[in-house]
Amino acid sequence: MVAASKRPAHPRHVFPVTLFSSPVQALTERQPQLEKKPPRGRAALSGRSVVALCVASFVVGLLLSGNVSLMSSSSSDGDSAEKSIRVSGCDNKRKLGETHPKDLLNEVSRTHQAIQSLDKAVSTLEMEMAVERARSGGAGGTAVVSRPPQKAFVVIGINTAFTSKKRRDSLRDTWVPRGDKLRKLEQEKGIVIRFVIGRAGTPGGALDRALDAEEAETRDFLRLDHVEGYHELSSKTRIYFTTAVATWDADFYVKVDDDVHLNLGMLTSRLAKHRTRPRVYVGCMKSGPVLSQKGVKYHEPEYWKFGDEGNKYFRHATGQIYAISKDLAAYISINQPILHRFANEDVSLGAWLIGLEVEHVDDRSMCCATPPDCEWKKRAGNVCVASFDWSCSGVCKSVDRMRHIHKACGEGEGAVWNVAI
Repeated sequence: MVAASKRPAHPRHVFPVTLFSSPVQALTERQPQLEKKPPRGRAALSGRSVVALCVASFVVGLLLSGNVSLMSSSSSDGDSAEKSIRVSGCDNKRKLGETHPKDLLNEVSRTHQAIQSLDKAVSTLEMEMAVERARSGGAGGTAVVSRPPQKAFVVIGINTAFTSKKRRDSLRDTWVPRGDKLRKLEQEKGIVIRFVIGRAGTPGGALDRALDAEEAETRDFLRLDHVEGYHELSSKTRIYFTTAVATWDADFYVKVDDDVHLNLGMLTSRLAKHRTRPRVYVGCMKSGPVLSQKGVKYHEPEYWKFGDEGNKYFRHATGQIYAISKDLAAYISINQPILHRFANEDVSLGAWLIGLEVEHVDDRSMCCATPPDCEWKKRAGNVCVASFDWSCSGVCKSVDRMRHIHKACGEGEGAVWNVAI
């Protein structure tokens, strides 16, 4: 028997068995391994280079840390400022929302008063500078006084004439104080009263001598560098204000005729209400016809300047009595050489002020009629400032009637001393 041939035995490979092998691991094991290259050689750093590199790194680190700190500080400051603005804005809105309307009105009123006071202060400074130039003769004014002006509240100029001595005496016997009482009124209340008159056409004549004697006795005149005349009343008014401003530094300047009854206490209290206003023109405002016919009383030769025939004048205070504040009197004093004169004195004054920022105050208590009108008003508690008859442009027969009017319509001698200025 032939023995069965045997295949040569191949060596058997034995693989380790891994029970839980992952697919990634199996895949990795099947991939051929890349041949690793030996690392390139690097030049060795010297000791100095290492030290320099360390120092540079340290310095850069300090700089970077400083910038970051500065930036964070600035950012925090900005954030806090922004928050402060937001909070402030919210607070303001909250305050505005919580403010009562009455409080807002009070605040507006106080602001308005502050603006008025500032306006008056600025205007006063400007006018005082201009008046000083006028007093020194630098503005073409009539500088008649070299001493500093006396401080006063109101200057009352009574327009009079050489032939009106009896009228002046009737006023001295009623509402114009005499002698020491007149001086006391000036010193203690700041109320100055003077009869205003110029000189006669013939200097040194009988009229001037008679007036000089009266002035020496009463010392209640303001003499003007002016020639008296009926048709020169506008010029006399300009010179009166110029002379009064140079003599007294007053809050108000009043012009009144010598046939008008006046209550000094009421006038002072009415004017005191306008003391904080810079430019005030107070009187009984009217607008009469422009009379173009020749030969009639109050004829206006320049009637054509007021428009067509039959037109009326602009609003202005009646000439019997009116008051203007210091700034307006100073304005007239400074500009009196170029102020145009119309036929009627009250129209002239109105024309000088019509183009200015002036507050016209229509005070009807300054043009009451004579008794029984002013007497009834006095009994009702509304004492008049001034009384006269429109038909006479003053008190009719003033010399005979002034005492009666003063008794019926006068406020009493002590009234003026009780007025707070």
